[in-house]
Amino acid sequence: MTGPLVDPEDVPAWLQPLVKISGEVGADTFSRFSVPPDASYRPASVLILFGEGPQGPDVLLQRRADTLGSHAGQVAFPGGGAEPGDDGPVGTALREAEEETGVVPSGVQPLAIFPELFVPVSGFAVTPVLAYWRTPSPVHAVDPGETAAVARVPVAELTDPANRFQVRREGFGWKGPAFDVGGLFVWGFTGGLLAMTLSLGGWERDWDHGDVRELDVALAEHQARVDGRQVPEKE
Repeated sequence: MTGPLVDPEDVPAWLQPLVKISGEVGADTFSRFSVPPDASYRPASVLILFGEGPQGPDVLLQRRADTLGSHAGQVAFPGGGAEPGDDGPVGTALREAEEETGVVPSGVQPLAIFPELFVPVSGFAVTPVLAYWRTPSPVHAVDPGETAAVARVPVAELTDPANRFQVRREGFGWKGPAFDVGGLFVWGFTGGLLAMTLSLGGWERDWDHGDVRELDVALAEHQARVDGRQVPEKE
């Protein structure tokens, strides 16, 4: 089942458009990949958790540990593979968020379920769960071996055109949206899902889609800024 889990009128006004449209979009809205018809994939969920902080609406993101064998150092929504005891995609998303970031599930209100999305590189079929953080709780990297950092990132910073561009990987024939904000570099599956979520929510501002950067170069420049090193000027 996809679509709203609550009456849109019962959530904050700034979230209502996103909840309403959740039942009208298909997987092709978010991705060009379809879930395989056979069983050669593993179900997973991610939690797109919006709250209200000092700078207005924000969303919870985490950066994976650099020592992980898969997606090391990448920024992602809390989430992971389904387990037998989970109560569907919502249960998976809440459990993973608690295990990774310390989010207290009782303070989270699930709002909607987006279509299942296939991630070929990992073999996961991921169900995004939209939620509202009615009672925020402190968050942190619960297991440093899995998570390097956890942050509540203001929507205003994510939609700032100065923080947005696209990245491409030479030889892969791929490009997608990216964000460089709050010391985090967001790209790949999470970058695409985040960009479409902001658009569907009506928060997107005009930005330069023609600003396409090589991924390796953009990542290196980002890391140099984070480390306080000088970034070479572009010719």
